[in-house]
Parts: sequence; structure tokens; C-alpha cells
Amino acid sequence: MRLHTLRITAFGPFGGSQEVDFDALSSAGLFLLHGPTGAGKTSVLDAVCYALYGSVPGARQSAAGQGQNLRSDHAEPGVRTEVRLDVTVAGRRLELTRQPPFARPKKRGIGFTTEKAQSWLREYDAVAGEWKDLSRSHQEIGEEITQLLGMSKDQFCQVVLLPQGDFARFLRADAEARGKLLGRLFDTRRFAAVEQRLAEDRRAAEKRVTAGDAELLADAHRMQQAAGDVVETPPVDAAPGDPGVAEAVLGWAAVARSTAREHYTHAHLALSAAESASAAARRAHADAQETDRLQRRFAQAETRAAALAEQEAELRAVRERMERGRKAAAVAPALDLREAADAEHRAALREETRARTALRAETGTVPDAPAALKDAADAGPGALAEATRRVAQELGGLDAARRAERRLAVLGRERADLDREERADTELLDEAEQWLARWDTRRTELQDGVDRAQEATTRAEHLAGQLEPALRQARAARERDRLAEQADTARDDALRARQEAARAHEHWLGLKEQRLRGIAAELAEELRDGAPCAVCGATEHPAPQRRSAGHVDRAAEEAALAAHRAAEDRHTEAERRSGVVREELAAAKAAAGAAPAGELADAARALQDRHAEARAEASALHAARETLAHAQSEHDRRLTTRQEAATRAAGRASTRESLEREQANLESELAQARGTAVSVEARAAQLERLVDVLGAAADAARAVEDTAQRLKDADARLADAAFKAGFDTPEAAAAAQLDDARHRELQHRLDAWQSEDAAVRAILAEEETAAAAREPAADVAAAHRAAEAADTRVRAAGSARDAAERRCADLDRLSRRAATEARRLGPLRTTYNRVARLAALAAGTAADNERKMRLESYVLAARLEQVAAAATARLSCMSSGRYTLVHSDSLAGRGRSGLGLHVVDAWTGRERDTATLSGGETFFASLALALGLADVVTDEAGGVRLDTLFIDEGFGSLDDQTLDDVLDVLDSLRERDRSVGIVSHVGDLRRRVHAQLEIVKGRDGSEVRQQGAP
Repeated sequence: MRLHTLRITAFGPFGGSQEVDFDALSSAGLFLLHGPTGAGKTSVLDAVCYALYGSVPGARQSAAGQGQNLRSDHAEPGVRTEVRLDVTVAGRRLELTRQPPFARPKKRGIGFTTEKAQSWLREYDAVAGEWKDLSRSHQEIGEEITQLLGMSKDQFCQVVLLPQGDFARFLRADAEARGKLLGRLFDTRRFAAVEQRLAEDRRAAEKRVTAGDAELLADAHRMQQAAGDVVETPPVDAAPGDPGVAEAVLGWAAVARSTAREHYTHAHLALSAAESASAAARRAHADAQETDRLQRRFAQAETRAAALAEQEAELRAVRERMERGRKAAAVAPALDLREAADAEHRAALREETRARTALRAETGTVPDAPAALKDAADAGPGALAEATRRVAQELGGLDAARRAERRLAVLGRERADLDREERADTELLDEAEQWLARWDTRRTELQDGVDRAQEATTRAEHLAGQLEPALRQARAARERDRLAEQADTARDDALRARQEAARAHEHWLGLKEQRLRGIAAELAEELRDGAPCAVCGATEHPAPQRRSAGHVDRAAEEAALAAHRAAEDRHTEAERRSGVVREELAAAKAAAGAAPAGELADAARALQDRHAEARAEASALHAARETLAHAQSEHDRRLTTRQEAATRAAGRASTRESLEREQANLESELAQARGTAVSVEARAAQLERLVDVLGAAADAARAVEDTAQRLKDADARLADAAFKAGFDTPEAAAAAQLDDARHRELQHRLDAWQSEDAAVRAILAEEETAAAAREPAADVAAAHRAAEAADTRVRAAGSARDAAERRCADLDRLSRRAATEARRLGPLRTTYNRVARLAALAAGTAADNERKMRLESYVLAARLEQVAAAATARLSCMSSGRYTLVHSDSLAGRGRSGLGLHVVDAWTGRERDTATLSGGETFFASLALALGLADVVTDEAGGVRLDTLFIDEGFGSLDDQTLDDVLDVLDSLRERDRSVGIVSHVGDLRRRVHAQLEIVKGRDGSEVRQQGAP
């Protein structure tokens, strides 16, 4: 991967557009990125990462809020934040453009509107000599870059933007912290997933085996319950998961089944004997019951025969009565006919009386009725029919009068409607005249309200433009006052830290001088007889120097040196904080000016109040315009209403005159038609009722004449039928008649007596019954008690046999179920043992895993060995051959092998922990580790060539010689056209590295300057 150009607009501290030519910087091989604190050195690297991955590194992404706060505070409101990177990856020339979300001022009105984030990816077509669009999807661009580079954003930030602070912590970190970083870089989640999957499989297999054992033991418990007290062998004593559970359950089941079958055989034999005894007892009971029944049957038959002999006389009278009724039945039709004719004649007389009474009452209610109608109530049927015809003719002549009367009612309603319309139009005209009289005044008032709201809108827009600068100045004044206090505090802290550093330096120099004075004693302690002296070479040591009181050893000197360095670090940090605060204070003073913060806040609040008041007045503009438009529409509607009402009044006058003429003609015609009645309808109703009563009276008179003739004919037929049947008079024949109920009753009595007599004679003639009557009385109760006792014994034996049979069936079923479960558990237990061994091996808990190393740790240890080997090649050059990095797999905490990292000191030949390195040694060791890790991760990502690397800070801790060695190693990275960018503010590097990218901080934002590059 090679960077060509980077263009930054309104990003981070860069208020305008800045362009970095990496091609020019890379031509020198080694270039320096420097500038004051807060100028934006790291922001350049953030822009590269943001262009590639759409987010900035590490914790800065959380602070940036998904791109919301990447925008520069120095940028103009209309300038959009943008990062554009020209880069070659895997042989392809690409251009990536990223724009985070942008809150721009609204084109209309006040306030801001947010535009969405946008991304572009283009590729340079060398054949066509032009750029070709590839994608505008943020997700697709991210996937394409990740695939081309072969590494995630975290890996890129770790191997391209080498953060030295992270690797210094990596050197001093424990195995767990190293594992987290290496796992993130080399993506060993799949190995951790294997460990987790094996553990889950082990738990699942163990759960299945335990569940199977529990089911087997539950079956054993069920078999114990089914066996009851039959099996005296103790139950299975085992827990789920114990070995041999299946064998113990199946053995106990075999014993239980054998014992249960023996009990079943004994119970079956006892049942057979009980059933034989019960059958004999039931037969004896049945014989006794039959003898008793026959004896009682014979006695009852003799009693019934005596009762029948006493009923002979009564039965002869019944036969005679039924014979007279049979003869009277021949006269019954004539009797029924005579009774029906008599009933019809009486009903006709009653109806005639009612109809003539109604006719007299109805003729009395008609004052102008003819005299002939008043005498019709006493006339015969013919006269009544004639009167009915005359009244019906008069009723038919009223149809035209009825239509005239209905038309007169319609005319009355039409005149009433005209009156109502006239009153409504009068009220409408009065209201319209009153409203139109006030129109000019109301229109002037509404127009004034619109003008006032429009003026308030203009005033609110003007105040809004003044409000935001005033608020910013007030905030800057508060920040200025706060930073002034912090600046004093920071200056005092820096002064105290400088004094403490001076004291610590003097103390260390004093201890060092004391140790040098007593160094001979330390050298003398290492002398051995026969061994040459390190100073003079002599093999005899007659008077070696001894330590004096108050001797300063190496540990005390190193402790004082460490305290001195810590004090220097605190002093440097205090000076840095003081400088940062001073710079922020200067910026705040430039933004706020010299005015007091309270005065600026009061002015801002006054502007806010005036702006709020103007906005409140301006908010009524729309409503005022709507009200004016509505009032103008109402004015037009009122004018139209007044004109339409006048037109309707003219039409109503002619209509009213026509209605009055038609009404007078109809009233004259109706006065003659209705007579004395109040209306034509009333007159028609009188005539309709009179027609009804006349017709009813005529029909009733004709019915009386017809029924009288039918009654006379029925009397003659009745007398002739009674004589023929043998009766002297019709009354005698009527008295001898039997109705159906009485006839059925007598016939039933006769049939019952005859049936009873035949039944009694049949019983007395039975030989078996007569023979039983001659025997002694049977004892049924004793036979019944004996049969019940035998049945009780059979039921008890049957229950015992059934219980034994159920017990055998339950034990057989449960035994088969247990055998099936045991066969099913065999493969499960084998699988569990295999999975458990694999899970223990991967988790580092297996007995044959001597170092207790987890699978993921094993893979990371292999990667760490590769990193240590790659880092040693450069660390040896940086340390002049003194140091070598090696991986250690010695046991760490909790008895497990860790990811140890040691340094081998060639001067002492000993291996020690990397945490014992000094500050400068830690820097170049971490730099070598970072470069080695970059090589390994690059190989892991598929060998993507990284032609541009950045190293961030840490050079200030090196002495001149070590700095030269480090720069030589970095300079060697230029082989095969690779370039390295150093991010540092160390002044000595500006003299050593000629190609430089300087970030200049200013009040209007930072700027980029390139120096020393062609």
C-alpha cells in the first residue's frame, strides 16, 4: 500500500483545505511529521484512517461520535468537511472520498438542516487515462478496502500507524493483556470459538448422559413401586453419572421379573379353585329361587280365580248396556244433523238482531240521511239490498271531491312555505347589510395586523444574525476567565515540578558520586582466589577493599535515578499542561476580547429577549394573513347573498297570486260536496260505514230464512230413524247412546275379565307349578348368602391374580424400557468421554497438557514467537547487538502457561523480563516489536506490501548514539522503495531528517507545510 496525496477540508484543526503530497515525502524514504502540541499531527493520521475505513482510530472514534465532531471549529458554515485520499493498494490506484454528516444553515428561514454522510470510491484506468466510479455505498467501500488490504481497521492502526505508547505497554503488560492485543490483531476468535464449542459440546453430552442415567434410575424406582413388597432385594443405590448404573438397574429388574412371575402362578391357581366353588353355590341359589317362584305363582292363581267368580253378575249388565248402545248408534247421524241445524238457526237469529241494531245506530248519526234509510232497519232482505246499492252509488260520486280537498291542503302548505322563505330572506338581508356596513373598518384593522407581523419577522431575522456571535463571545469570555485561573495553577505546578526534579537530580548525582568513591569495594567482592582481577589482572588479592559505613550500592543508585527520571517526567508533563492551558487561554482571549464576561452575558441575554419577543410577534404573520383572506371571502359572499335574496322576493309575489285564485275555486266546489260533514273525507267515511251495516243486515236476514228451513227438514229425518231402530221416541234413542270413551271403558272391562280368566286357568293347569306347590317351602335367603360368600372369594382371588398380572406386565414394560435406554446411553457415554477429553485438552485442564495451555493461547504463543523473531532482527541493530527478544512459555498465574516476553542481555548472558528495560531501551525495543509485528501481520493478511509506515512519538527518550542506531534501522526500511514517517516534536530530529511535513497552528486553524522534499 502506497499513499500518494491526501486532501483535508474542514477536518479536525484544519479550518480550510490542506493537501499533503506523500509522493514527494516518500521519495526521501524517511520524513518527519512535526509541529507544536495540538497543531494536528495525529489528525493527519486520523484523516488517512478515516478515508480508508470511515472512522478514526481507537478512543478518538468514540469522542468523534460517528463522525459528528470530526468537523473543524474553524471552518466556515457553508464549507463541508471532506477527506480525499489517493492511494495504491494491491496494484490498483484508488481515490477515496469521505464526507461525515454535515449541519449546514437552511437556505430558507433560520436554523440548520443535517445532510447525510457520503462516500465515493473511484479507480484510475491507466488505459483510458481517467478515473472510473466504483461505488458510493459506505458499506461496500469498507468491505472492498478491507479485502484489498487484508486487515481490519485495528490491524491497520497497529501495523501502519505504529503507536509506540501501545507497544511500550505491551512490553510491560501481563500475559492476559498481551493475549487481548494479539487476539485482536491476528483474529484468533475462531480458536476461542473452538474452545467454547468443545466446552458446550461437553456440557451438552454430559447433560444427555446424566439425563439418561436419571431416567434409568427413575425406571428403577418405578419398578420398585410396581413390585411392591414382592421383591425383597434392596433397591439400586447409585447417582446419575456414576459408572455401572445401567448394569445395576438391569440386574435388579431381572430379579424382580422372576419373583413376580412366581407370585402370578400361585394367584392363578387360587382363582381357579374359588371360581369352581362359586359356580356350585350359584346353581343351588338358582334352584331355590325357581322353587319359591312356582309356589308363589300357584297361590296367586287360586286367589285370582275366586275374585273372577264374584264379578259374573256385573259382567252380564255390561253386555246388555253395550247392546242398547249399538242400536242407538244407528240413530246418531240423524241426531247430530238435527243438533247442527238448531245451532245454526239460533246463531243466525242472534246475528240478525245485532246487524239491525247496528243499522239503527248508524242511520241516527247521519242527519241528512233519506227517510227510506231510517225505515230499512225493519225491512226484509230485498229492501235492505236495494238501500245498500243506493248508498254505494252516492259514495262513488265523492272521488273528484276527495282529490280537490287534497289539492287544497297542498296549496295551504305552499303558501306557508312562501311565508317562511320571505321571513328568512328578510333576516338574511338585515344581517348582510349590518356586516357590510362595518367592512371598511375591519379591513383596515386586519391589514395593520399583517403589516406589524411582517415587520417583526424582518426584525427577528436581523437579531438572529447578531445573537450567535454574541453567544459565542460570551462563552469565550467565561472560558477565558476559567483558563486564566487554570493557567496560574498550571504555572505553579510546573514550578514545583521543576524544583522537585532539580532536587531529585542533585540527590542522584550525589549518590552516584558516593558509589564511584566506593566502587573498589564492589569490585573486590567479586574477586576469587586464582581468578584475575578485572582492574589489574593479578591472580593474588592480598588486601581487597571492604565496604565502609554508608556505602551506596547499585540498587540505591538506580532507585535514585528512577526517582530523578520520574520527577523529570512529571516536570515535562506539568510544562506541557501549562503550555496547553496558555495556548487555550490565548485563543479564548482572542475570541472574547477584553470585555468582562458578565457584561457580555447580559448583552447576549438582552439580544435573546429581543429576539424571542420579535419571533413571538412574527409567529402571528401567517394567522393574520389567513384572517384577512377569510374576511375578504366573507365580504364577497355577503354581497352575493344580498343580490340572490332580492331576486327570490320578486318571484314569490307572482306565485302567491296564482295560489290564492286556485284556492278560492276549490273551496266553493268542496262546500257542496261535503254537506253537513266537516270534510269530504268525513262524508265518505259516513257513507262507507252505512254501506257496511246495510250489507251486514241484508246478509243476516237471508241467513235466518235459510237456517229455519234446514231445521224443519232435520226434525223429520230424526223421527223416522228412531222408529226404525226400535225406540219409541227420538228422546229414548238419544238416552241409549254411548260416547266413545264410555264404550271403550265398558269394552275394556269385558276384555280384561276374559283375559284374566284365561290366564288363571292356564296357570292352574301347569304340571310343574302344581308339583312345586306340593313341595316344602324353599329357603332362598340361605342360598343367597352362600352364593354371595363364594362370589366374594372369587373377587378376592381375581383381584390378587390381576394385581400379579399387572405387576408382571409393568415390570416387563419397564425392563424393556430400561434395556432400550441402556442401549441408547452406550454411544452417548462413549461420545461424552471423547468430547470431554478434547474439551479439557483445548481448555488446558487435561492431565496430558503439561503446561496447562489453552488452544487460543497456544496459537497466540506461536504468533508471538514469530513477532519476537522478526523484532529481534531490528532490536539487535538498535541496541548494538546487546538485546534479543524471546518468547517464554513458562507457567504463569493459576498454573497455566502464559504469553511471556523476555529480553536476553548479551552483556550478562541472562534472560530477564521486558519490564526491567529503561525508558530509552523500552522505546527502541517497542519500536522493534512494532516493526516485527507489522511484518507478521502483513504476512498473515496475505502479504500485502506496506510501502508507507508511520511511527508516533517516543524518540525523546533516546540518547544521541541510540537515536543514530534507531534511525539507521528505520533508514534500512527504505529498501525496495518503502517510506517511513516519524511523528515527533523532538527538535534534534529536525536536523537529522531533511524531508519534513510541518503542522503550523494558527488562530484560524492549522496549516500544512512541506520542507526538504523535491
